[in-house]
Amino acid sequence: MKRTALMTEVGRNWDEFHSTDVSRKLPFFSREGRLYDCLFSQQFDRALLNHLFAVADRLRSVTQAKAGADAVARLLAHKRAMLYFVQPSTRTFLSFLNACHILGLKTSEIRDTSTSSEMKGESPEDTVRTFSSYVDLIIMRHPTPGFVEKTAWFMNRVKRPVPVINGGSGKDQHPTQALLDVYTLHRSLPGGPEGKTLVMVGDLKRGRTVRSLSYLMKNYPGVKLVFVSPPQLRMEADILDFLKRHGIPYRETDDFASVMPEADAIYMTRIQDEHDVAGESKSLDLSRFHFRAEHLKVIKPTTIIMHPLPRRHEIAPAVDEDERAVFWRQERNGMWARAALISYIFGVDDQIRMA
Repeated sequence: MKRTALMTEVGRNWDEFHSTDVSRKLPFFSREGRLYDCLFSQQFDRALLNHLFAVADRLRSVTQAKAGADAVARLLAHKRAMLYFVQPSTRTFLSFLNACHILGLKTSEIRDTSTSSEMKGESPEDTVRTFSSYVDLIIMRHPTPGFVEKTAWFMNRVKRPVPVINGGSGKDQHPTQALLDVYTLHRSLPGGPEGKTLVMVGDLKRGRTVRSLSYLMKNYPGVKLVFVSPPQLRMEADILDFLKRHGIPYRETDDFASVMPEADAIYMTRIQDEHDVAGESKSLDLSRFHFRAEHLKVIKPTTIIMHPLPRRHEIAPAVDEDERAVFWRQERNGMWARAALISYIFGVDDQIRMA
């Protein structure tokens, strides 16, 4: 279906478009059969994931030598990227920044709206459209749910469209975090996530990392999910409904200790108390949802421990010394996975694979 016909079918105004089911909107964010804007985890199918992982692996290998790194850096030296990160970020920002530099993209950044013309009353939409006059890619992290999608929808309707990558949008989606998380599972577990038991722990209600990762599990037959959280922070119904529709088995519990021995991967998260309305998280006893050094004797020798970071108290620092603690490798994996994604959006991925 042509993009103009698709736009008519799903709605020409933003509110109508936004309320449309994601599955119907996905073609609008693709061009010539390839992903153009990266907004949702649902945009990644198994074939694309495997391809991106192969590109990421090749990037790691080729750029170890100066000649290879220089060759890769010439691929997109004629392109420019804007990192519009108006929500606090360390890892995601630096990961994207360095992914751009690996590929040779020149970068600009705004990390606080107080430094932009929004302080003069300019709308966020006009601010973003201004970027398109100067850059070829917009990477966004924004606290408002749906704003990154709205930006991509808007940019696809202007005369000089540029692709948009979602670096975190409210509590709804963080697709490139899910991409790097599955890449970590792919590299750390024999056969990747397929047929494995993944235990997700912590603030599942408000954690966009676990929400986004759950969507990707539809690509891996035999995977089982165990959600561990206080009752007040359970995974929300939209994710559970998605899992049911795709036949992905899951269960919920608040007894972390009882499920540790069966886990192939344990995905720890912090409590997202920045979303508290009246400090409700402060009253919860969270000690039962912490992974301590003594738990290393309980889990399987092959179990990996992941965390999107930053962490607080949910993983004891002593755990870092264990080989099964992969969260620092997981962080570095993000740079390679995001570089692979950017190379795919600009169509230089095959050049990397053949290098």
